[in-house]
Amino acid sequence: MNEKQKRSAQALVLSFPSPIVLGIGQMATTIMILYVFKLNKIIHFPDFDKKIPGKLFPLPLLYVGNHISGLSSTRKLSLPMFTVLRKFTIPFTLLLEAIILGKQYSLNIILSVLAIVLGAFIAAGSDLTFNLEGYVFVFLNDIFTAANGVYTKQKMDPKELGKYGVLFYNACFMLIPTLIISVSTGDFQQATEFRHWKNVLFIIQFLLSCLLGFLLMYSTALCSYYNSALTTAVVGAIKNVSVAYIGMLVGGDYIFSLLNFIGLNICMAGGLRYSFLTLSSQLKPKQPVDEESIPLDLKS
Repeated sequence: MNEKQKRSAQALVLSFPSPIVLGIGQMATTIMILYVFKLNKIIHFPDFDKKIPGKLFPLPLLYVGNHISGLSSTRKLSLPMFTVLRKFTIPFTLLLEAIILGKQYSLNIILSVLAIVLGAFIAAGSDLTFNLEGYVFVFLNDIFTAANGVYTKQKMDPKELGKYGVLFYNACFMLIPTLIISVSTGDFQQATEFRHWKNVLFIIQFLLSCLLGFLLMYSTALCSYYNSALTTAVVGAIKNVSVAYIGMLVGGDYIFSLLNFIGLNICMAGGLRYSFLTLSSQLKPKQPVDEESIPLDLKS
């Protein structure tokens, strides 16, 4: 593939106008993959019964709130300010884990979390703008994201739904409401009018995006399952800072600023400190047995 073809392929992906439809595709992919694996006894999760909605609640509502508030907040704030305020997901997660799961964290862990938030403020210090509506939406988005992470951790208990059950049933329950949101916002119509549906290259890229979306959801659930919702949130923050570091070296779109550079380093230091404290903790919890991957005949 020559340079012109590569640019054409990239433009094809970026021109797709319907992120909600892509999300629906990722949900459908999640449902199909997990159901096929369950049929072939590769994984196990509970069959559907009338108790499933109660066990899953309030995850579907949190997902809708997270999705709507996320879309609304990105339209009201600049990217640097949005990035700063999204870091408040981490202290909110810490607080909700203490309230809902009864977890207790040391002062060093709390200070590491605060360092990440402080670093984000410093990094975006030259672009701090105030928009009340945007602030409200982004803080709601932080709360929904934190609550979703904490409740997902709670529901992934093998005695409840397990990680595969949470992923499968959450996708099932959210498919139709998300489709309704897509139709009501005009997102679905934009997708149906997209002119590249007969382009084989676009179809391959769309399906690959759906598959990668499933892998992202699965890896996030796996991280929360074996660690904690707080660790998952911190890993996400470190990932964002790492992307910024890479952008300094390649890509050519990073504009150096002393405040920004100092803030990024404080963020990374806080994240690395959190990782060190977590890994070196003397209270090493026993890793949960992956009961969902054990065939039913071996459990009896």
